[in-house]
Amino acid sequence: MSGGRYLHTLFLHPPSYEGFDGGAGSRYQARREVRSFWYPTWLAQPAALVPGSRLVDAPPDGLALADVLPLAREHELAVLHTSTPSFPHDVKVAEALKAENPRLRIGLVGAHVAVHPEDALAASGAIEFVARGEFDFTIREVAEGRPLADVRGLNYRTNGTIHRTPERPVLEDMDALPSVVDVYARDLTIENYFIGYLLHPYVSLYTGRGCRSKCTFCLWPQTVGGRRYRTRSAERVVEEIARARRLFPQVREFFFDDDTFTDDLPRAEAIARGLGRLGVTWSCNAKANVPYDTLKVLKDNGLRLLLVGYESGDQAILNNVKKGLRLDVARRFTRDCHALGVTIHGTFILGLPGETRETIAETIRYAREIDPHTVQVSIAAPYPGTAMYREALEHGWLRGEALVDGRGLQQSALSYPHLPGAEIFDAVETFYRRFYFRPRKIFAIAREMVRDRRVMARRLREGVEFVRFLAQRSR
Repeated sequence: MSGGRYLHTLFLHPPSYEGFDGGAGSRYQARREVRSFWYPTWLAQPAALVPGSRLVDAPPDGLALADVLPLAREHELAVLHTSTPSFPHDVKVAEALKAENPRLRIGLVGAHVAVHPEDALAASGAIEFVARGEFDFTIREVAEGRPLADVRGLNYRTNGTIHRTPERPVLEDMDALPSVVDVYARDLTIENYFIGYLLHPYVSLYTGRGCRSKCTFCLWPQTVGGRRYRTRSAERVVEEIARARRLFPQVREFFFDDDTFTDDLPRAEAIARGLGRLGVTWSCNAKANVPYDTLKVLKDNGLRLLLVGYESGDQAILNNVKKGLRLDVARRFTRDCHALGVTIHGTFILGLPGETRETIAETIRYAREIDPHTVQVSIAAPYPGTAMYREALEHGWLRGEALVDGRGLQQSALSYPHLPGAEIFDAVETFYRRFYFRPRKIFAIAREMVRDRRVMARRLREGVEFVRFLAQRSR
């Protein structure tokens, strides 16, 4: 494109199910137990590379299709982030945008289309291209107006024929990516982003991509990020948080959404010391094997909470999904966190390969024993592109159910001869009730509410949402 002009580009998280968090994490995208939205960092990153672009995140802003349709007339290129559960909705949004502006060029990004690029293109003539793998610089080159045939990492359509360009090399220099916080400040309302276990308002971002663990269920490392942890320098991370503090003085917590921020312990400690000098409160994803000495450095430098994937209380199941974690190590780690005053939000998955009624009961006992401050209980989600999906196909465990129902609530897509999907679904509610509805936990939450009126107001609202969520699941 002559003169260095970029196509006027819209980056869109489309409206879909009410309250649907389509940009969320490596395990699953769905409606949460309480109103929860992660930042659209995967879209903000290429938006930061395309001058004059705009990022619109419809779900947290409460935008319906009618609200985003006028944007079609204001842009030349629209890039939509999609996921397996929301894909049919997102295709309809793409078609509506194309009908509104037939000259609008539309592309899709995300793990779903990275795995099935040709099927995604075949779903609708409104979709001109899909990007595979890491798509930051892929999208920038499209926005520059380059011929699609010259852009690596694409599947695209011309005159009814689908073409595939060569793979784009994995990005090694993560410092080459600009900060996303300026895009957040320009386009997002940060108060619209809630996570039940994080202080509000919060800001989340990535300091690296990829994960060294081999978990068979985890979506992003198997489709986009890869198995190597590629990171930004500690200095750049601290600089970005310092800038975010200036842009968002109201923020109470920063969250690092790397799949496993603690994969590189010396780097995590270096970042922590930099954040300690800034005096910020921060949290991150961690594996339940961080040694005490590192935990102490992190805690002494502003760490408040760790988001920890425990998954199961049965060692055989952890081995089945290649978690690379021993229960005795996880117990020691949890005791260390409790001793240091590091809060834990523990995540568990029911219905993983090897699950039985007995292992579900054991996992509930284990969760109550180690007693993280809060828990998230999800159903094993066999996403296309993961080893667990291939295993389920091979063994006939897929029962034809969608990953979410018509309201965006998680369903059990897996069913075993000895453990039907309906039992896995019902066990989620049992888990929540047995974990939270006990005197020790009720007292801890009540004490937290009494100490902070903001927490009290929020917990009361979330309590209503949680009870409503359980009622919806029962229906």
